[in-house]
Amino acid sequence: MGCIGCRPPSPCASIVFGPSAAICFREDINQSPLIQNAAALVRVVDYIHLNPVRAGIVGAGQSAEFRRGSLARFVEGPRPGWLSPAAWLGELRLADSREGWSRYLERLAGIAGDPAAQEALRFDEIARGHPIGTPAWKESLAREHRHRALEVDLPHDETSALKEARWNDALDAALSAYQKTRQDVAAIPGRPAWKVAIAARVRNLSGAPYSWIGEKLHMGPVLALRVAVWRAGRGNM
Repeated sequence: MGCIGCRPPSPCASIVFGPSAAICFREDINQSPLIQNAAALVRVVDYIHLNPVRAGIVGAGQSAEFRRGSLARFVEGPRPGWLSPAAWLGELRLADSREGWSRYLERLAGIAGDPAAQEALRFDEIARGHPIGTPAWKESLAREHRHRALEVDLPHDETSALKEARWNDALDAALSAYQKTRQDVAAIPGRPAWKVAIAARVRNLSGAPYSWIGEKLHMGPVLALRVAVWRAGRGNM
């Protein structure tokens, strides 16, 4: 574990290697989002090291002058043994040397003065505390942990993502059971019997909202879908 943001007693950000080679950092005691890999970690480190700039404490090219930050320890020392940049500095192909840190500071200054660069690095995603990585990885993570969707202590956005992953699993299972694909669903709008049967199965398996089911299956108005599923359940197709 190594602090990459601030030194105690300030809130810090720590690297923790967890399942599936994911990395966690914590910005405060209540927030420890998952980070996919070293490439995603670079984004987090840049975000943390630019916190003093966003707060107006130091200028865009003066990040290392924030004395309570770990960047000053990296650049000028002294550096405790547990404070290691290896996990992310190597991803940038920079050496842990005077020249390497000079190049990193130039990188930070460029990002600080370029809102488009910050948008490209998706700093807003980091600020929300969501899992940080590629869309495919986040979808895989949500599927892996979809059972946690019922836990009341999860942030709303994170809970929603987990629930939707469970709904998609149920939809894929129902489509497979009826030997249909999502392409079939899109090609035939409306409420044919096989679609109604799939909708009912998804609803029973996952509790997905009718509005979500109707949108995914291209079945039109929600009320009409509810009635069709109800009639199917009574055997009145």
